[in-house]
Amino acid sequence: MKRLCSILLFLCLPLLLLAQTNKRIKELELKRSDLQKQIAETEALLNTTNKDVGSQLNGLNALTGQIEERRRYIDNISSDLQEVDSQLVFIDRQLDTLNISLEEKKRRYEASLRYLYKNHSIQEKLMFIFSAESLSQTYNRLRYVREYATYQRLQGKEIIRKQEEISKKQEELQGVKDEKIRLLAAREQEKRKLEIQEEKAQQVIKDLRSKQKGLQNEISKKKREADQLNNQIDNLIAIEIESARKRAEEEARKEAEANKKATANSISKPATTSKPASSTPAAKPEAYGMSKADRELSTNFVANKGKLPMPITTSYIIVSHYGQYNVAGLRNVTLDNKGIDIQGKPGAQARAIFNGKVAAVFQLNGLFNVLVRHGSYISVYCNLAKTNVKQGDDVTTKQVLGTVFSDASDNNRTILHFQLRMEKDKLNPEVWLNK
Repeated sequence: MKRLCSILLFLCLPLLLLAQTNKRIKELELKRSDLQKQIAETEALLNTTNKDVGSQLNGLNALTGQIEERRRYIDNISSDLQEVDSQLVFIDRQLDTLNISLEEKKRRYEASLRYLYKNHSIQEKLMFIFSAESLSQTYNRLRYVREYATYQRLQGKEIIRKQEEISKKQEELQGVKDEKIRLLAAREQEKRKLEIQEEKAQQVIKDLRSKQKGLQNEISKKKREADQLNNQIDNLIAIEIESARKRAEEEARKEAEANKKATANSISKPATTSKPASSTPAAKPEAYGMSKADRELSTNFVANKGKLPMPITTSYIIVSHYGQYNVAGLRNVTLDNKGIDIQGKPGAQARAIFNGKVAAVFQLNGLFNVLVRHGSYISVYCNLAKTNVKQGDDVTTKQVLGTVFSDASDNNRTILHFQLRMEKDKLNPEVWLNK
């Protein structure tokens, strides 16, 4: 039985390897297709006809984000090419092994045919069988003759099967080679598109350089607006932290009262062999002052780091990253972002990245901003034209919070400013999101 299972596994293994190779190639194709679709959809976000400094700076940010996406796509193609090359080497080795095995089977088959040719007559077979010295030996020789004939037939079938296997492996090899050719062509095409976009970016930078004074004024304006927004967010988060601390204190107070009552009840009862309830006071609240529910929510939030959904519903480009950095090619232009700026299509909606409770909704410069608490973590959604939630609402992952504002004066450019905090600490959202 074990021998039969081994034979079946040996026969099926090449088919399994072929299926795995084809499956992997399909997975790579689907992944690239999704990336290519994302890039194609976001290309529509790059169009800008306005020549004012603010619009050009926004356009440059969008173009830079698209260039980053395309570079990642090219890197992805290069990575796929390496994997395809590894598949080619692997299949070549399999083919070599199969060809060696086929030659060995042919050699054995030819040797057996020569033996049969020399001992082919019925008389010789009968003489071989009946010249046995005992009945047992006669039976064994008869069995040997039958099994040798069966072996011959199996050898012939095995050679045919091995030839078919080699043929399939050659088809597989050709398929992988064709995939490599497609990948090389796709990479060259993306490189050409990248060069065109980089040239456009350089042209925008050159134009902005000629408007240095207006550029500095625009940067100063953006900084003032950002400071105003961040001060408001900081104040609201401080209020939310204090509210959370009070909730935790109230929870601890109730727990202490319950323990005290339980202790009093145990003392008033007759003495028993069981130990009295512990009179140890409840543990002090943590630094952030989280309740049990907040702690559980924080733990779940952390467990999803790197897997949280993007906070916008349409295709998108990240046009400004977290932290302080210089804009390449522009002198004395430094951006300091407390979160990330995500440009989407007009009509894009902001959505919650995780379960939580709306901590605050406020307006600034005519636009809405929403804070959602996830235990000790707070996500912030800014630049909304309208909101669908109010303070105190419970929200679930991917629930729509509001519609992102589209700037009619700048080709309906639609940018969601998104921040992530842990208590008062500012975090890089890109590390937490599944981009």
